[in-house]
Amino acid sequence: MDVERARELDGRLVEASKDIRILSSLTWGEEPIERFLDGWRRKDPRLPDVEIAVPDLSEARGALEAVAREADRDDPLQAFVGRTARSYATAARMLESIGTPAFAELSTQLYGAPAQTIPGGDHTHRELAETLLANTDDLRAAGVVRDEDICLTAETVQARLERAFGRFFGDQAPRVEIDPDMASKAAAGSRRVRLRGRTCFSEVDVAQLREHEGFVHAATKLNGRAQPVLSCMGLSAPRTTLTQEGIATFAEVVTRSIDIARLRRLALRTVAIQLALDGADYLDLFTFFLEAGQSADESARSAMRVVRGGDPRGRVPFTKDVVYLCGLVAVHTYLRKAIAEARPELVRRLFVGRLALGDVIALEPAFEAGHLDEGGFVSPWATELDRLGAYLAFSAALDKVDLSAVSLDAGF
Repeated sequence: MDVERARELDGRLVEASKDIRILSSLTWGEEPIERFLDGWRRKDPRLPDVEIAVPDLSEARGALEAVAREADRDDPLQAFVGRTARSYATAARMLESIGTPAFAELSTQLYGAPAQTIPGGDHTHRELAETLLANTDDLRAAGVVRDEDICLTAETVQARLERAFGRFFGDQAPRVEIDPDMASKAAAGSRRVRLRGRTCFSEVDVAQLREHEGFVHAATKLNGRAQPVLSCMGLSAPRTTLTQEGIATFAEVVTRSIDIARLRRLALRTVAIQLALDGADYLDLFTFFLEAGQSADESARSAMRVVRGGDPRGRVPFTKDVVYLCGLVAVHTYLRKAIAEARPELVRRLFVGRLALGDVIALEPAFEAGHLDEGGFVSPWATELDRLGAYLAFSAALDKVDLSAVSLDAGF
């Protein structure tokens, strides 16, 4: 492995990727959502008229493509840089295609689409999402999916997360800031975690944000930035999104921080993306989320997540939200396989930076040579391998149970 060449390519990648800011480039802000909701309340809803500036990323894209071409694919370190550079170059082309059919096509290349097959299975992402919704519909009707009695303000959640992050990260703890224009409830980097302002949070939201945004997203970003050779492991490269969201969502599951409402939100977004691909416009999507039990405010934001950067009139969605369920399945399967084959080091290595699942094996020579630092911050659940192993082993065993052959009335 040519470590110095990898470092040089890494530096060029980090510099060239600075202008590729996907989510911030697609943001709507509050005004279009408030304008739509105002019209809807007056029974005169109008499709949002949003103009998003189309950036000229030709210079950055050219630099990224050069890095990808020059990286030696037989060198594990350089190959990682090359894969990441190609991912960013595709993202640049996507952003340069905002509002056109090419935007959805390139988004699908980066994040996938609902009609694609889940890892290790025969079903599509959409079929998995529809199964989850069907399996929880009766629970929703029975009142298990309910509104929280207590509404926590963003300021309250900010204070609680800052305390939790301080205990876990010490003097490297990311700041927690409030941003009123965010599409999602939260987003994490290595230096800060942002919360959406003017939003009602629940107790379970606090646990989800701690595990998802803090102990996974912020941790992998901090660890990646600290890598001695490949600092690009600290970048939020599009090709790593599925794995990173999969780890973070798995963290919610394994720590019992996820609830049915959250699981349904992830499933609804996947179905909504397919609806948009099939022609549903923003109002159709808003109605879909509303009828599924979301509030008007959350329905408007959920519909916005699907069409941002695309076309509110339909057929050109942003497909990123497919990665949550798909990533959860992929990471769960990966961890089951790692534990079944007695490869505990593969669990910890997921946290060395922002990686895709395939990178862990591809980089084994670099791990063995000591070119990658395996220290750093690791979510507590990922260090308790006896408990994680027990959970995954039991989960694998349950796959053999056919619920359709079981009757509650028969008393088993």
